[in-house]
Amino acid sequence: MSFLSAKWKNLIMANYVINPDHVTKYLPAGTEIDLWENKCYVSLVGFRFEDTKVLGFKIPKHTDFEEVNLRFYVKRFENGTWRRGVVFIKEIVPKAAVTFIANTFYKENYQTFSMEHTNKLEAEIRTVIYHWENYSIGVNAYDFATAIDADPEAEFIAEHYFGYTRYDSKTTYEYEVKHPKWNQYHIKNYAINVDFSAVYGRDFEFLNQMQPNSVFLVDGSEISVENKRKITL
Repeated sequence: MSFLSAKWKNLIMANYVINPDHVTKYLPAGTEIDLWENKCYVSLVGFRFEDTKVLGFKIPKHTDFEEVNLRFYVKRFENGTWRRGVVFIKEIVPKAAVTFIANTFYKENYQTFSMEHTNKLEAEIRTVIYHWENYSIGVNAYDFATAIDADPEAEFIAEHYFGYTRYDSKTTYEYEVKHPKWNQYHIKNYAINVDFSAVYGRDFEFLNQMQPNSVFLVDGSEISVENKRKITL
């Protein structure tokens, strides 16, 4: 049985090209930075959890909620193949129980804040916004979805199916996220109102002076989180 199952919906992905040195100290043991066209990416991602279940059970008042996270991309070589995954700097959700479960059982760095979202369709323009504290990430997109594999950069960002967490210099936690390939909506415009230093620490203050290399809105799908294991080098 999956540890967690849910629907991930309306994923905003704002993607910054950075110097790999900014995230090297966050690398979990046994992984290396996954580059696309020799570029290192960090992404600010906002999305909705819907119909969430833990070990097959719904937790009352914890099935539908928002998340915003900052992440970068890694890979790990095992049994002759590369496993491509993500490392989260921090994940923000509005549910304290979600934070407790993720931090306790998956050794992640979750924080709990009041959050809300906007999702509306007017005149064939889809507006999606995620808010927390005084911050927000939002897009206006044309209501026409295309396969994500038609855009190589978007495919790279979205098609990472493992999560890696640094526990210490020799220990990593790995889990698998299963989902079908997604579709994306083409962006008309976007707005990002985030103090990266205040939210994610001084190591990411430099993002305040940067514009994203790309911004995507992805439809999402049903997902499951499975096969959690501890890797010790």
